[in-house]
Amino acid sequence: MSVRRGALNMSARRGLLELAFAVTVTAVLGLATGVAAAPSAVSAAPHVLRYAFPIAETGFDPAQISDDYSMEIVSNIFESPLTYDYLARPIQLKALTAAALPEVSADFREFTVRLKPGSYFADDAAFNGRPRELVAADYVYALKRNFDPRLKSPNYANLQGEKILGMEALRSAAVKSGRPFDYDTPVAGLQVLDRYSFRIRLGRSSPRFVHTLAHLSSAAVAREVVERYGDTLMEHPVGTGAFRLSEWRRSSKMVLVRNPNFRESYYDEQPAADDAAGQAIALQMKGRRLPLLDRVEVSIVTETQPQWLAFLANDFDTVAVPYDFANLAAPGGHLAPNLAKRGMLMHQGLRSDVVFTYFNMEDPVVGGYSPDRVALRRAIALGYDNEEEIRQLRKRLAIPAQSILVPNTFGYLPDFKSEMSEYNPARARALLDLFGYVDRDGDGWREQPDGSPLVLEFHTQPDGGSRQFNELWLKHMKAIGLRLAFKHATWPEQLKMARAGKLMIWLLSQTATSPDAEALLKMAYGPSKGEDNLGRFDLPAYDRLIEQTLVLPDGPERQALITAALRLLTAYMPMKAHVHRIRLRLSQPWVTGYQPHPFSSNFWRLIDSQPPAP
Repeated sequence: MSVRRGALNMSARRGLLELAFAVTVTAVLGLATGVAAAPSAVSAAPHVLRYAFPIAETGFDPAQISDDYSMEIVSNIFESPLTYDYLARPIQLKALTAAALPEVSADFREFTVRLKPGSYFADDAAFNGRPRELVAADYVYALKRNFDPRLKSPNYANLQGEKILGMEALRSAAVKSGRPFDYDTPVAGLQVLDRYSFRIRLGRSSPRFVHTLAHLSSAAVAREVVERYGDTLMEHPVGTGAFRLSEWRRSSKMVLVRNPNFRESYYDEQPAADDAAGQAIALQMKGRRLPLLDRVEVSIVTETQPQWLAFLANDFDTVAVPYDFANLAAPGGHLAPNLAKRGMLMHQGLRSDVVFTYFNMEDPVVGGYSPDRVALRRAIALGYDNEEEIRQLRKRLAIPAQSILVPNTFGYLPDFKSEMSEYNPARARALLDLFGYVDRDGDGWREQPDGSPLVLEFHTQPDGGSRQFNELWLKHMKAIGLRLAFKHATWPEQLKMARAGKLMIWLLSQTATSPDAEALLKMAYGPSKGEDNLGRFDLPAYDRLIEQTLVLPDGPERQALITAALRLLTAYMPMKAHVHRIRLRLSQPWVTGYQPHPFSSNFWRLIDSQPPAP
């Protein structure tokens, strides 16, 4: 999940403000003359990718993170058995550490994975100075970690739904006894067959389980590392991936460098025959040894102007264009002439994500399933204008969302319409009146049906971008007589409170990690309350529909069940879907091989960047 904010330390903020002033003068002069300086010639300097996150990381343990930004870092340190071909469209799975795609039983209940020998973890003190090869037991251990109740893994709900034989009983034993989770007890569903082979057995048919083996929930973690670092594991990532963490200043900067232990691997992505851009990248990169980069530097820059100006000053090699500068970067949807003259490239497309606001269904004000509480949530949704958000705040870089399902996934229907994106303040006011949410004391604000004060607590972050969204919410809720009170905290603090059920209303986003709706639907699945289901929605009728979708192959019957589930979400409104965002990213001319993928974030090994010498 994203839509969160971090904070710059004071020295970093001063440096960026000085940079902003210097670049502003340069940019104004350049625009005045219509001439931009040509980039310097490519040097023999190390190959470095430099860019910014607008939001701080939460940590680096695959079993404990769920935000997009931490996941991008971790995806390039740890490896799952499978991945997605970076250039193939439609989406194609391929082996990563596995020797080939898994052997799958005809009933989709058994998956056998065989690894390529010769993958090694990055060096770490936990290995006592000895090389540590990746083996099948590492994957079995890593999958078990998602079931450890102490970790409260956001991956648990999805894996629990797969019914890996024996794992739920193992977890339940730890919960009931209060003793540590027993990693050494054998289970029928996770078996090490030999040094390089393991088998997963499920209690149900799961036609799409193979995608789990490309997700971070299955990324290999060494037990020695977990046991050495304990509760500080989030600060000590040690994986088999192409990069390792070499420097970290929390909420400020992360530096990753080439993992010298990374196995011999060469570029071999396979674009479609009619994909001219993909074919050009494949031709340019094919056969080159991976990773192509020596170093990746990620800075946390929460304010949009310093981030944009630093990119213009060539201090970042790629940038997700902030909304405030979208019209400067791509007027009319085309790369600005002054940027095109500098050789910059534009990457634009609809993302597989959804921005939504959830309501805590256990909250005494907005939660519950009685008609009056349902009416309150639906009125809030009807009173907010998604189209204005798109026009005013997102500079038209989004489309209205009709549900929590996202583009490029099975279950998403482009022509599906619902109340999620309907703006109808008159209907909202009528609903509130009908169910007793009226202004009894004449102060302009509605009270609850019992006459007690009605204050909606909206949790947010203390930065400029969040303030714009807050102002829009404030405007629309005032128009229907609802009072908002904003509660400010950092994103990691709010996530902790959300998992404990202590937030009333929160704006989030979710990005799909596979071409299916299952993980998105789990955001409202009762058994995943406090994990993926932060809103704590718990409706048996909805849960039954989701459980039926899990065992069916993709097709009309499964689609009908998914659509029925979406209509229940619209009826009860435990969350209001806002938009699906359009990605607008620019890259410098010296960045090669970049082509956004709908789901994969472990692409650093496949791109190159050689910035000009300062």
